[in-house]
Amino acid sequence: MRLGTRWEFGAEPPASVPAELRPLIATAESRVASGEGRHWTLTWLEGRPIAELDDGTIVTTGALPDGGDEDDW
Repeated sequence: MRLGTRWEFGAEPPASVPAELRPLIATAESRVASGEGRHWTLTWLEGRPIAELDDGTIVTTGALPDGGDEDDW
């Protein structure tokens, strides 16, 4: 089992965030108008890292099940 983590928008991601996810997070942050008070949450689904911003922005290294609707998997 892998544990997730949380960190503030705009801050350096913790060491537990995989290297391949870091540039994707940076790109997502560059597209958000204001990240003030927001946080990222890192979770793992079937061994894949998923970072989700409080506004619902999701960054992952692969497609989410059923096209991204987390309620249906």
